[in-house]
Amino acid sequence: MIVLCSCALGDSKNAHLLALEGAGERLQLVKADMLDYSSVAAAVAGCEGVFHVASPVPSGQSSNPEKKNHLVQADVIAPAVTGTLNVLKACKEAELKRVVVVSSVSAVFNNPNWPNGKAFTEDSWSDEEYCRTNEEWYFLSKTLAEHEAFVYAAKTGLDIVTICPSLVIGLLMQRTVNTSVKVFLSIKGGEHLIYYQSSLFFNLHCVL
Repeated sequence: MIVLCSCALGDSKNAHLLALEGAGERLQLVKADMLDYSSVAAAVAGCEGVFHVASPVPSGQSSNPEKKNHLVQADVIAPAVTGTLNVLKACKEAELKRVVVVSSVSAVFNNPNWPNGKAFTEDSWSDEEYCRTNEEWYFLSKTLAEHEAFVYAAKTGLDIVTICPSLVIGLLMQRTVNTSVKVFLSIKGGEHLIYYQSSLFFNLHCVL
């Protein structure tokens, strides 16, 4: 198994991965920048399949308009959309058998025009303009990225599968708390209870 990392390979941020059982024999860390096609292409060369799970999840919004615009374009939209396309192009070039793109339920349900009570299907997409109006940039980034993935698959014939999980929680392997776990903790503490009362959670355990 090869895991792409955005930070230095010896960084303490990766220590929990190297500490996993069997990591010494079955895990290889490779440094790559999702916005740098050549580094992504070098990382996937020789692989048979790829799980593309990388996408920034902002935990808050800036009140500074200039800083907010930078956050949206450089830190959220570009890594999600351009990063996804770089992965897909690299996989096509390397003739991989399959690519699994981890999208999000955020790309599915945020649509005020979807009939109330109707089950969500492959035809349901979050409304892009609605996301922009409400400044739901993560929702927008996942919607745009998945759209682009399917367009690329149709154009090139690359075997792509997408999955759309909601909030993913589980045993924390790292010392830092990610955004999904922060939401879970906020619910546990009584915050945002009404907003998240219908949310679905996935309990995930990592197995190498």
